[in-house]
Amino acid sequence: MNQPLRPADDAAVPASGQTQTQGGQAQTHGSPGQRQDQDQAQDQAQADATLPPVRPRRPPPPGPRLLQVTHETCYDYDAPVEVAHHSAWLRPRDTEVQKVQRWDLQIDPLPESAVQESKDAFGNWRHGFSHSRVHDRLTVTSRFQVLLTTPPQLDDAHSPPWEEAAAALRYRAGVTQPEAVEFVLPSQFAPHAPELAAYAHDLFSPGRPLLQGAQALMTRVHQRMQYKPHSTDVATNALQALAQGQGVCQDFAHLMIAALRSLGLAARYVSGYLLTHPPEGQPRLVGADARHAWVAVWCPLHGWVALDPTNDVRVGQDHVTLAWGRDYADVAPLRGVIRGGGAALASVAVTVQPVDAPPGSGTSAPA
Repeated sequence: MNQPLRPADDAAVPASGQTQTQGGQAQTHGSPGQRQDQDQAQDQAQADATLPPVRPRRPPPPGPRLLQVTHETCYDYDAPVEVAHHSAWLRPRDTEVQKVQRWDLQIDPLPESAVQESKDAFGNWRHGFSHSRVHDRLTVTSRFQVLLTTPPQLDDAHSPPWEEAAAALRYRAGVTQPEAVEFVLPSQFAPHAPELAAYAHDLFSPGRPLLQGAQALMTRVHQRMQYKPHSTDVATNALQALAQGQGVCQDFAHLMIAALRSLGLAARYVSGYLLTHPPEGQPRLVGADARHAWVAVWCPLHGWVALDPTNDVRVGQDHVTLAWGRDYADVAPLRGVIRGGGAALASVAVTVQPVDAPPGSGTSAPA
């Protein structure tokens, strides 16, 4: 399918002095004292606003594909930061079609103690670090290479009826539930609602194969939602996105996930990156790519099947998986709490590039 691929999610960054709510507590940006740091998705929005138009997708080369990703986030504070504690979800995970070859995390200034590495409840890598020395700038850079193989070709018509998948996820005393059952439950940005069930209901007629219905829902979201950067923010949930009829890839994913869950099906939120392609004959721009988000639906026969409603495509070798969870709240790449700092000016630069690209083929682009 040769069509434009839209790379980045991400919603508008609140201006200095606006209030952001996270973790149940409202914090005011631009005020002294302790405040909640901006989520990476909010910061990414500023970078996305400068992205050039995304070019049509090219067929990936046959066989495995090695991609290199650089993701740099920089905070410039207008007042000194006295104490900071951060958590990062920036190390990509291995999957059946993605193998991490190497990964490096650089933090400037260096934390006073070793970075703490652990895994969260969903198996994503999490890294915690702290600063107790005064600083007015923070730069976090993740660099890695991943080897991607072609996802298996699935016959949607031979997937189980969607009712069977939903029935397998219902609680029954004494019966071991599939691991996917937690992804049927409502979450912060993907609630259950009659409006969301109605949005998808006619696509899931009695006995229809699950993956056919999911594919049809992906196409509906793509066709009915207008892709419009800065039309939503990081706190927009699926119901709000449905009412507005516009948003970014975070909203496209939340809407599809919430509609599937409202029918009793399991769906999870996947964050990652998307390889974009420059115009023919022009160099690839360094720092001009972006983060992306998509959906994975659980099938009893095939396991998790990844779909990209923003672009109406099956996830393939242009998609690099970073982390997954119930919705965006589980996988924000960088978050934290700081004391001091005032207002923060954030910039983000992301580059996704085939490793076999000639050195120096890119030119620097602001994010």
